[in-house]
Amino acid sequence: MERLRQTLQRIDGRGYKAYKDIQGEYRFPVFRLFIDYVQGDPFASPSRIRVRMDQQRAGYLREWFASEHRRIALEDWVLRRAAREVQSLSFRVQGTGKSGLFAVDRPGQEILPRTAVVVNEAFVELRMTVGLPARGRTVLGKKAMQMLCEDLPRLVQRSLPAAALDREKLEERLRLADNQKALRDYLREKGWIAFVANGSILPRESGVSDRPLTQGRVVPFQSPPSMEMAIEVPHGEPIRGMVIKDGITLIVGGGYHGKSTLLKALERGVYDHIEGDGREYVITDRNAVKVRAEDGRRVEKVNISPFINNLPFGRDTVRFSTDDASGSTSQATNIMESLEMGASCLLIDEDTSATNFMIRDGRMQSLVAKGKEPITPFIDKVRQMYEELGVSSILVLGGSGDYFDVADSVIMMDEYQPRDVTAEAKAIAAEKSNARKQEGGDS
Repeated sequence: MERLRQTLQRIDGRGYKAYKDIQGEYRFPVFRLFIDYVQGDPFASPSRIRVRMDQQRAGYLREWFASEHRRIALEDWVLRRAAREVQSLSFRVQGTGKSGLFAVDRPGQEILPRTAVVVNEAFVELRMTVGLPARGRTVLGKKAMQMLCEDLPRLVQRSLPAAALDREKLEERLRLADNQKALRDYLREKGWIAFVANGSILPRESGVSDRPLTQGRVVPFQSPPSMEMAIEVPHGEPIRGMVIKDGITLIVGGGYHGKSTLLKALERGVYDHIEGDGREYVITDRNAVKVRAEDGRRVEKVNISPFINNLPFGRDTVRFSTDDASGSTSQATNIMESLEMGASCLLIDEDTSATNFMIRDGRMQSLVAKGKEPITPFIDKVRQMYEELGVSSILVLGGSGDYFDVADSVIMMDEYQPRDVTAEAKAIAAEKSNARKQEGGDS
């Protein structure tokens, strides 16, 4: 640390590139500082540093990171703690450009593998960026000393040692991670797709926020009795909620009754969520994929022939390429790419799909013969994908009852609560012919 102080004093007042002299490793009383990259300009990308504390000083219990899911939850916890401390220190030192910046990745609602924090048997490491202070392009060495030799040690002491962590809440986080893993293991063992616990809060506070809705009338999730199951977990009572089994599941209902909200929760359920999010126990198979139409996307040599062939002018769909895909070709491409990557379930919302890709009704089939229509609609492939490839589908639908014929389960969202209406949907399908003919499903 003294060597760092001396170097900063020496370069004080020199041109900004003199900061390159501090790159390297430094030993502080309770941690090591690694300055890996030094920015060349106060307006450039900030400098990158690492602080490492030996486990002998950090004092983390081995059981906190013995398994992968616990280690991920622990690293995420430590990063959140550090992010709060960083926010209070950033820009206390003033200067030009990014001078005085302390920054770390700021996690959202999901518990994800992080590279900003590393925990192992030897050490705990925090990786962050700093804006080395300057006036214009002149080094402010004394202010840099304040940042690196005073503020940084304070940040480390408040963020990394076990003694600085709220042990009770940390262990609550680790118990949550154990339960989430148990639910995922249970679904994987059964080959099922998703679980939504009773009491979950699915709606978000706004369309641009991932935080739970807390204002106004918030309706906790409650499983239909016919789909409800209790699953044993390591900590606490068995968790009860709605199981979505493999196969083809429809989510139907009127507008603004919660269909897309449920699908969005299932989409994000491939990740674990933090305590208090409301979706802690919304668990979806990690290989589920949300698919939508993406007009204008680039496609490079993708086989979309199971869905689209016989294009005008003999255009190839076995190795289909375009710089400006249509709604139907982009959705077909997204599905084929998902299948190639091993998707276990496709999540599809009617609102973000190409209508002509999802279905052609009987009247349109009568007017436009199949020989003139290159698209094989998804309704005629969805059952084949499940029976031959084992790929399930969960679809939000508000305008096409023709899918009742191919569905295994039908969930109706009614004022934000789910109802199992599979029997009613099947009865309607049997009673009222849809007058459409199947258009494919053989290849």
